[in-house]
Amino acid sequence: VQLQASGGGLVQAGGSLRLSCAASGLAFNIYSMGWFRQAPGKEREFVAAITPSDVYRYYTDSVKGRFTISRDNAKNTVYLQMNSLKAEDTAVYYCAVKYYSGSYALLEKYDYWGQGTLVTVSS
Repeated sequence: VQLQASGGGLVQAGGSLRLSCAASGLAFNIYSMGWFRQAPGKEREFVAAITPSDVYRYYTDSVKGRFTISRDNAKNTVYLQMNSLKAEDTAVYYCAVKYYSGSYALLEKYDYWGQGTLVTVSS
């Protein structure tokens, strides 16, 4: 299984970025997918998750109304549209496959992580 995240970069506060995560080597359309982020000196934290057929989407409170997770099962890709970015959104963003049942917000419920893509928001 390989996950390739892309789309990070440097953006001014208030700007937007769209992250992509292309998956291969798995039956993408049967797994929930998640985005996590890790800021310098902090633990990795949950950002958003989406169920296999996009019936449910979950977000951490700090990104609700600003970020949108989506997926294209035909392209084996999950996206994270990030709008109204803030300096505190600066982090390396990782996509992951939710391999185990349970809470969508827990790291240990995920397996197969991408390499991460850096998002830097300047204030």
